[in-house]
Formats: sequence, C-alpha cells, structure tokens
Amino acid sequence: MSNPAVFSLSGFNSTVNYRVTLSSLTLLTYGAILVVNVTLILTIILDQSLHEPMYICLCNLCINAIYGTTAFYPKFVYDLLSDIHVISYVGCFLQVYIIYSYATIDFSILALMAYDRYVAICRPLKYHSEMSMRRTSVLVFLSWLVPLVFEILVLTLTSTLKLCSSHIEKLYCANWSIVKLACSSTKANDIVGLLIISIYIGHVVFIFTSYVHLVLSALKSRESVRKFTQTCVPHLLCLLNVTAALLFDLMYSRYGSASVPQSLKNFMAVQFLMVPPLLNPIIYGVILTRIRHRIISFFHKAFRIHERDIIITHVYIHSDVDISRCLTSRTRAECVEQTSKVIDHLSSNTVTLLQV
Repeated sequence: MSNPAVFSLSGFNSTVNYRVTLSSLTLLTYGAILVVNVTLILTIILDQSLHEPMYICLCNLCINAIYGTTAFYPKFVYDLLSDIHVISYVGCFLQVYIIYSYATIDFSILALMAYDRYVAICRPLKYHSEMSMRRTSVLVFLSWLVPLVFEILVLTLTSTLKLCSSHIEKLYCANWSIVKLACSSTKANDIVGLLIISIYIGHVVFIFTSYVHLVLSALKSRESVRKFTQTCVPHLLCLLNVTAALLFDLMYSRYGSASVPQSLKNFMAVQFLMVPPLLNPIIYGVILTRIRHRIISFFHKAFRIHERDIIITHVYIHSDVDISRCLTSRTRAECVEQTSKVIDHLSSNTVTLLQV
C-alpha cells in the first residue's frame, strides 16, 4: 500500500475542552521563549567584550532554541484552535527533522561548552591557543552540521518504510511514532537509532567526566571555585534540564503505557520543547555576572533616554520658546542652553536629569 498523504494527531483529543486556555498559555510561553532568547542573543552580539568562546556557544544555544521551538509552537496553536488535527506527510517529516536536530544540537553545544570550561579552568595557560576564535568557529559549525546530517540519515531510512496506518498518538510528529506505523521490518531504523542515541549518551558522559575534573581542579584555589560557580553551575543546570526533559520524551515514546492518561502523555511529550528553551537563557542571564550586568545596563540606558525625551517634550509643550532644535542637539549642553528660558516649568528632578 502507498504511504498516507496526511497523518492524524490523536494527542489533541484530550485538549478539546481547554482550547482557549491552552492556546493562550502556549502563545505566552512561545512569546517568553522568543523574548528571553533574542535578548540574550542581541546582548552577546552587540557587546564586543562578550565575543568569547563560552558566550558564542551560549548565543548558539539560544539560536537553536528558537530554531527548534518554531517547528512546534505555531503548528501547535493552530491545531489547538482547529477541529481537524492533521499534518501532511512532508510537513510531518520536516517537523521531525527540525525538532530532533534541535535536541541533538543542544547536546553538541553543551558538550562544547563543557570542553571550553574544562580548558579554561584545568589548563588555563593553553586556553587561548586551544579555544581560539577560528577553532571555536569550526567546533560550533560541527556542532550544527553533525546532528543535521544524522537526522537526514534517520529520516531517509524512515521514508523507505511502508506504513500501515496514519494515526500518530502525539501532539506532534516524532520519528519513533512514524516507525511504529510500519508494515515492514524496522531493524535498520532500530540499529541506526540506537547508535545515534549512544553517541549522544557519550556526549553526556563526556560532560559529566569533564565536571569531575573541573570540581577537583576548582577545589585547589578560591579563584577556581569562584570561576567554577559563576560559569559552570549554570551550564550544569542547563544540562540536567535538557537531559531530564529528553528522557521524559524518550521513555514516553518507546515505553509509554496505554493506561497512562493522554493529558499526562502530552505533558511529558512537550517537556523538552517548553522547559529548556525557556529556562536555559534565564539561568545564564541570572547567574552569569557579565551577562546580567550587560542586560541591566542596556535596559537602564534605554529607560534614561526615554525619560529624557519625555522631559524635553514636556518643556516644548509648556513653553512659548521654539526648542525643536533641542531634539537634534549634538550635546546635552546645547539642549540645556536652549531650554534655560523655560527651566522654571520643571521640577528639581527634571533639571537634574537634563544636566546629567
């Protein structure tokens, strides 16, 4: 038989009574994910002092979060508000490709960040030679390329299967959900899948092994302890966050029981698309001192500029003096000079802000 033109997503059967609530919460979550990740990306890109290996990796982690969640949230909101929950054959494979390449790219970048911290703390004298900008760029490129190639291999094998059904018991397309629909043997898929899972389990083992060395090295001096706390703790929290969320999805996909309520299955299935993309940038933004200071400084500066413009506009409205040139003055001294005739209209706080 030929493969189906569309797949039906039965995971939405338990959401029909909560459409508006779930769609609103989903939009809020997606909006928050975009805001926190874009904020961190722009902070790192615009600040030249943050163009270092660790922050470059963090920037890529945030870009990957946007890449992965964009394949899920818009379609998810559409399906929540729709009476028909289907996805095309090509669309299903595209969703699988993006979502699962996002997950594996996350592990690759986290492994690269662990290596960066290992060299910085355990071999500080070799750090600038081993983590040069050129080498960092190559490693980041490979962190994206290898998972993307792996996922092409996985989906190429899946696309050769003859499917006996078009019924997917999830909120989105997953490779294992498609493989389970096959009429023919899936041994090749199982072997390749296990090999790739083993590779990324190896990533996790490498990261934890690096952290054993990092902890032992950090205990030798107070400065190393401070550096470990500031730069490694957020990385470790992100790793635990991503690993736990993916284990939830893996266990549910392969060993989920029919007796488990559909609502619980849905919650477990979206963990790695909801928790890591939202929490990772927040963890780094709060704990990393340099990131936190840059973000606070940016918003403080934006607020001061906005407040000053309001003050100038207030003077312009409440005076008979033409001070439109003040809005285009090159220096604040010129602005103060032009508004001196109407300065009595302002409070003492206003005078201070104009002259700061």
